Amino acid sequence: GVAKPKYSNEELSDRLEIRELLDRYAAVVDERRWDALLEVFTPDAEVDYTSTGGKKGPLRPVMEWLARALAPELQRAFGQPFVIDNKPGAGGNTGAADVAKAAPDGHTFLMGTVGTHAINPSLYSKMPYDHVKDFVPVTLVAGVPNVLVLNPANAQKHGIDSVGALIRVAKAQPGRLNMASSGNGTSIHLSGELFKTMTGTFMLHLPYGGSGPALIDLIAGNTDLMFDNLPSSLPHIRSGKLKALAVTSSTRSSALPDLPTIEEAGGPALKGFEASSWFGLLAPAGTPMDIVNRVQAETAKALAAPTIRERLQSQGAIPSGMTSADFARHIAAETAKWARVVKASGAKVD
Repeated sequence: GVAKPKYSNEELSDRLEIRELLDRYAAVVDERRWDALLEVFTPDAEVDYTSTGGKKGPLRPVMEWLARALAPELQRAFGQPFVIDNKPGAGGNTGAADVAKAAPDGHTFLMGTVGTHAINPSLYSKMPYDHVKDFVPVTLVAGVPNVLVLNPANAQKHGIDSVGALIRVAKAQPGRLNMASSGNGTSIHLSGELFKTMTGTFMLHLPYGGSGPALIDLIAGNTDLMFDNLPSSLPHIRSGKLKALAVTSSTRSSALPDLPTIEEAGGPALKGFEASSWFGLLAPAGTPMDIVNRVQAETAKALAAPTIRERLQSQGAIPSGMTSADFARHIAAETAKWARVVKASGAKVD
């Protein structure tokens, strides 16, 4: 048989990009100063993919897309290259654990997620790091709403044209509808579990190995619905391949301003519903606060720049840049919220 390549074309391209970057600096940077390279680990926590720049092309995890949008701005601010290193595995725990063990010298950061720093501590029976004690929050980079999307043909077959209609069908025929997700315990899965809990409905959960495969089956009509990350589904919503009913954030998305929130569309049963993904920078515990504050300030400045802000908003992301203290409070509140959802769903990963 034909041997399977070690790396996909996209992975090979990424590695060549990094190799080219290192080669470019090798001529001017002494070997003893390679520690000046600032590295941002992206744990690929939910394997949620989006097309780069809204164009047809390679698919990337949302957190890598955000890291790549920020990297050039931070590189200009600090005068040092930022290398993006994807570390997938164990729902993002592998990459997060590597950063937790890294030297707290301001040269290594984590693009953490709602998974690595809010969901996983309740979902996994054994964690390779303490999500509070082993990190210093730097800043929330962006929130990314999930969006309730259906296969249009299946929606028409079941007579579902609104969130209210979905609730009625799901209540009348428990288990008739199925709900795809990017995997057990991801925010995509747990957004659906929160919906089911608040509405008293039951839909069969079908976990996939990532948002990409789940979307393929949803578009093909093999599944009924999904609470996907908005950037992943956005091009398919715009092309008509998916039917969007509502976003899971507390406010409407500027990318789809006419689409209501689930709270707006769902009535009293869904009052207070909010289940967004988010991505933020964290540093190993012990990183000096002057470095943390400088990175936070430069990140906030980059996110406020019209070109970056418009780029993120056009893909459904909500730029932030909040302070380290505010991000710490956000993590604490999210951890408590998702712990309740995980417990109610019965989800567990050993």
